[in-house]
Amino acid sequence: MKELPLAYRERMMDLLGEDFAAYEAALREDPVKAYRVNTAKISVADFEKLGAFGGEAIPYVPGGYYLNGKIGNHPYHHAGMVYVQEPGAMAPAECIDVDRDWWVLDMCAAPGGKSTQLKNKLGEGGILVSNEIIPSRCKILTGNIERLGLRNTVTTCMDTKRLAKIFPHTFDLIMVDAPCSGEGMFRKEEIAIDEWTPENVAMCADRQTEILDNAARALRDGGYIIYATCTFSLEENERTVDAFLTAHPEFEIVPVKEAVRAHTADGIAFDGCRCENIHYARRFYPHTGRGEGQFMAVLHHTGEASPRIIKPAKTEKIDPAVTAFLDDVLITYEKDHVRMYNGSPVYFTPDLPIEKGVAFACGVTIGEIRKNYIQPHHQFFMAMGRDFRRKIELTADSEALARYLHGEEIETDAKNGWAVVTVDGCTVGGAKVSGGRAKNHYPKGLRM
Repeated sequence: MKELPLAYRERMMDLLGEDFAAYEAALREDPVKAYRVNTAKISVADFEKLGAFGGEAIPYVPGGYYLNGKIGNHPYHHAGMVYVQEPGAMAPAECIDVDRDWWVLDMCAAPGGKSTQLKNKLGEGGILVSNEIIPSRCKILTGNIERLGLRNTVTTCMDTKRLAKIFPHTFDLIMVDAPCSGEGMFRKEEIAIDEWTPENVAMCADRQTEILDNAARALRDGGYIIYATCTFSLEENERTVDAFLTAHPEFEIVPVKEAVRAHTADGIAFDGCRCENIHYARRFYPHTGRGEGQFMAVLHHTGEASPRIIKPAKTEKIDPAVTAFLDDVLITYEKDHVRMYNGSPVYFTPDLPIEKGVAFACGVTIGEIRKNYIQPHHQFFMAMGRDFRRKIELTADSEALARYLHGEEIETDAKNGWAVVTVDGCTVGGAKVSGGRAKNHYPKGLRM
């Protein structure tokens, strides 16, 4: 690893004291890898029966495991059964219990680790809005949500001020995984060392303050904000939290769940700190835990739960070809979830109206309307696969699956029509069956 900047070393020596030597030694070790089971596709118990990757369970993440090696080309990864994520980064979403009917906003969401982790906790009942201001990163975020087959999700691509204006007092939980100076990623991403300066730390702290203020505007009374960074500086962590609580006396900092508390260090009280309970904030260090650096704090609005402010949106007429297509390919679906958005048919809860132009992607994209028929989207197969009438069921070690993931046609005894291809019970993609042959519709950019 590159040498640490002298100014950074001095700051960390002041912060860690006698623990600095252990911290510096940990930076010369290999980064820790991990993965989570995507419970939208398969239960943790059923995934464990497959015995795919093994790995020791992460003690504070149900369904999370430490990982040796790479799994990106494994069929189970293609099928969205797992999400690879750094273990320390999994801790913030585990700080509180999440009700399954909550509406959740992830304000700085790409590439989607915390968003997909939270959506697994919501199940089918809740709503997730994932925002990312950078379009290229928003595309990656949307792709990960698509691969995992998540329903009732929206991705947006805008600054947080506009986001709060569109969704005032709307969400029960807001994740603020704020852009930061990245000190906790030095071992994993050496570019973070090159970019580190005290001036960048101060700039990040100013931006984080603005994002937190916008989060407060989008939160319902009685809701929760989980504030997280992957850095160690007091300016971006405890000082930012303390300043927010001073500016927003309607909020309080609250303890995290015991499993997270047991594997993290207390937040640090600094001279002039006005928050008596700043130790409720948590710090994840690479020399005391298996993972990279992370800071987290849970901020609770102390008011009574307030009604959501829901602005009606204009509705578009649904092309009859859409419902005819759905009736043909699905065993069951919620008819009031079928909507048109930006001229395309989507499957999304009617509870949250989304104005045209607001979303980067809204719900599950059903497909493209052509002349009196629907060309289904890959996301439709991934999210709705379990409800398909026609299935081509394969195993992870089958030759047919390998050919399918390479983009080839495969033989099948499935009836003619649109079908999903599954691997050990989980959808990996779609195909058009005709005369015992399945024409491949696995996207070219995803093929092995």
